[in-house]
Amino acid sequence: MAKVRVLVANQPRLMRELVLDTIAGHQDIEVVGEVVEEGAILEKVNEVHPDFLILTLHGAEQQSSLCDELWEKFPRLKVLALQAENNVSILYWVNLNIQASRIETSEKGILDALRGATIPRQQEKSELSPNVN
Repeated sequence: MAKVRVLVANQPRLMRELVLDTIAGHQDIEVVGEVVEEGAILEKVNEVHPDFLILTLHGAEQQSSLCDELWEKFPRLKVLALQAENNVSILYWVNLNIQASRIETSEKGILDALRGATIPRQQEKSELSPNVN
């Protein structure tokens, strides 16, 4: 089975370390890189071609404008956005239009998202600013 390739980006250091610890030791998940500065994310995604990008969610459940830029070039990229302050985790992906689903904010929730267990088969109509399930 192919490994899920994950790029961890622009988390506060402690949160980034927690995410990396959560992923570590799982043979089906490979961390292909880390990015501290948001401005370097696009270049790093282009370099390592991850399946998932894990980044900090800025604002209450608002999709990052960076996602739009990434999806123009990498439409298969899934983005797992985490917000520690409000204990929020959202998985974004593109399927003709932008999709989003609230996931469990826990080790299990993150691992299930990376393994594809949280992506529903059918989604309701999405809007530019996606509704979160």
